[in-house]
Amino acid sequence: MKSVRESTNRVLKYQAKNGCGITVLVVSLISLVSMAASAGDVTVATASLGSTSAENSLLAVRSMELSGAVIGHVNVRNNNVFDLDDPEENKALYRIANKIHATTRQDVIAQQLLFSPGERFSLQSLEESERLLRANRYIQDASVRPILGQDGAVDIEVETTDVWTLMPKLAFSRSGGSNKATIGIKEMNLLGTGIAVELARKTDVDRDSTTIKLVDRHLLGSWYSLGVLYADNSDGHKQFFQLEKPFYSLNSKSSGGVSFLDNDQVESFYDKGIRQSEFRHESRQSEALLGWSHGLVEGFSRRVTVGLAQDQHTFSAFENSDLPTGVLPLDRQLLYPFIGFEILEDDYEKASNINQIGRTEDRFLGTRLGARFGVAASGAGSDRNALIIDASAQTGFGSSEKNSLLLAAALGARVEDSGVQNLSLDASAKYFRRQSKKRLLYIGFNGSYGRNLDLDQFFEMGGDSGLRGYPLRYQSGDKRAILTVEQRYFTDWYPMHLFRVGGAVFFDVGQVWGDQPGSSSQAGLLRDVGFGLRISGDRSGLGRMVHIDVAIPLDGDQEIDDFQFLISTKKSF
Repeated sequence: MKSVRESTNRVLKYQAKNGCGITVLVVSLISLVSMAASAGDVTVATASLGSTSAENSLLAVRSMELSGAVIGHVNVRNNNVFDLDDPEENKALYRIANKIHATTRQDVIAQQLLFSPGERFSLQSLEESERLLRANRYIQDASVRPILGQDGAVDIEVETTDVWTLMPKLAFSRSGGSNKATIGIKEMNLLGTGIAVELARKTDVDRDSTTIKLVDRHLLGSWYSLGVLYADNSDGHKQFFQLEKPFYSLNSKSSGGVSFLDNDQVESFYDKGIRQSEFRHESRQSEALLGWSHGLVEGFSRRVTVGLAQDQHTFSAFENSDLPTGVLPLDRQLLYPFIGFEILEDDYEKASNINQIGRTEDRFLGTRLGARFGVAASGAGSDRNALIIDASAQTGFGSSEKNSLLLAAALGARVEDSGVQNLSLDASAKYFRRQSKKRLLYIGFNGSYGRNLDLDQFFEMGGDSGLRGYPLRYQSGDKRAILTVEQRYFTDWYPMHLFRVGGAVFFDVGQVWGDQPGSSSQAGLLRDVGFGLRISGDRSGLGRMVHIDVAIPLDGDQEIDDFQFLISTKKSF
């Protein structure tokens, strides 16, 4: 898409000027399923303009945009979960599912479009509207196509496909030698309104929890978002409320909102995957903000945000816990105004078979810079004088058709009278090399550096956080580095038209070192190798991918199991 757009811009400018190794381990596993590619749609759908060339059709669209064409009719068509015109899906069970399922209402889809009849036609608004629609977990895919209408107007055809959104939550996962289970029910598109509700009972190594959750991202047909959560936990509770109007598009001119979080829970210090001590952590965080922007100008959105934030944390020794002297985190109470800045580039591409299997992926390859500064004063609601700094940056290179590289960095710190506290610097790099339509090499690196970290903010690493062959939270410290090399396989195997299947072989190497709260042991560099299956529920609104992995540790002490069998659900490959 990007190369087509660049070549089109060059043509338009000319016209304006002139008047016109490890892979073998998994071969036996992957050979059990079809290895055909799952190629996705990677160009703007403009075939309705009648051109046989994607570049020529995009050129025609650009020409209409430059000529000042306006939008005529906007037609919205929403498809049910299963396509009954497909013999493979015209089955009794799927017909029943379609009848039970409440399809997304047309007004819910239309409200998310960034254009209206009578407005000047803009290809950018079509592309971004398509991305916004696909970001909904109740929509499998979306297309927004321009069609040359009468009297030079441009009609827009919007087509979406629903997924099944009423989901009994019966989940089990295992990572780092520990189990996690969930039972409940979740509806992500209540009566076709886009409202999500959830009731669930969850059990993991930290706590048992009963959770009620409601999310409405388009409150009363607006761009305001409402989120409410209440959790009754075995070790405390969690309450969350948020009402906000975000910068929902690159052309958004304003934002604002309020949020509140009240959390009471027991946390632990670990050493080599074994809980050493516990403490109670009570936190209360709230925020109110307003933001302004001039919208998208010359390919960039520039935004300013101001607000007031409260960040309060109280710690106490947990009953019957042998907490070493000096390792209980210190209380923090901060109340401060802040100002934030953000620059966001309009540079996206559509891809397939990168982090998902056979689904359209919207990848950000542009540059984003953000920074936020707050000032807390002792005696003005805070227990100290501090400058609170949060900054982040990311950028991308290449394209999904060949090679791509994503870079990101983040910085957080408090500058107090005693010096810099809770300094955390994170950097990551993700490299993707397209080997064929069904094979992709992924190399990822993440590094973190901490200095004078709050004791509840130390880094951890284990089977649940990157080193798949080791117990969870096996290492902790104030410095961390991990490298993952993963050979990914994508197939066309589509069992019952419900699941997409892929596979991977991987190698992880990493270490956490430096100061460790409550422990002085150092396990050194850790490595593991393994292989696994990836199963994506193509018709499910959960938007999750099941990982079934076998990981073999190559280092560590003798008490570690010879291999780890992991079952987990994640957002991507």
